[in-house]
Amino acid sequence: MTAPHVAILDDEPEIRRMLSDALEEAGFRTTCYARATEFEAGLKRAQPDVCLVDLGLPDRDGLALVHRLALEQGAAIIIISGRAQVHDRVTGLELGADDYIIKPFDPAEVVARIRARLRKPRAEAAPAAQTADFAGWRAQFDRYVLTDAAGRETPFSHAEGEVLRLFLESPNRLITRAQMQEALGSGAGESFDRAMDVRISRLRTKLGEDPKNPRLIKTIYGAGYIFLGEVRWS
Repeated sequence: MTAPHVAILDDEPEIRRMLSDALEEAGFRTTCYARATEFEAGLKRAQPDVCLVDLGLPDRDGLALVHRLALEQGAAIIIISGRAQVHDRVTGLELGADDYIIKPFDPAEVVARIRARLRKPRAEAAPAAQTADFAGWRAQFDRYVLTDAAGRETPFSHAEGEVLRLFLESPNRLITRAQMQEALGSGAGESFDRAMDVRISRLRTKLGEDPKNPRLIKTIYGAGYIFLGEVRWS
């Protein structure tokens, strides 16, 4: 079995070396980049399982890069940054990051966070299928695309896809915030709650939902959410 591949993007050589050493000692493969242009070129050659991305890059806006990665890549995205304000963490999660680690950090924490991100796909008893049909829509999780009845395609991010798949795997059942937190492996607190609200809002928009009266993703106030509809996996 091939070791999971982690791409590290940080302009500080000491941090790249520290992360690479810790991850390789833990059994991961790593590739390090100092600039976003090198990182993007590397992604065209090999798809990593996890991307560690610093926000303070010399040649690109880190948040813009995270957002594009979330839309175009299937890898999990973990931000590593010295920006410690709640606003920065929330913004990163809203733009599609799966986790946010504040500098300075212990490399062991990064290893643990990465293992947590990768644990669910390995352990879950989810359908092997990558395509779900529901309510006139088709969700293709291998392509990160929603297709409507007329054949029009709308991309969704990795983070949005995690939430959508959670709903589609448990239709017509209440999913609480606690269950979402456990299933998605994200941190608790205000940033997680707000990130979930944003992801669900974006999914509703992409599905053409009326925000005042959504027909598919229903909010059960004080409890959680229910996805209403029949789902067929293929």
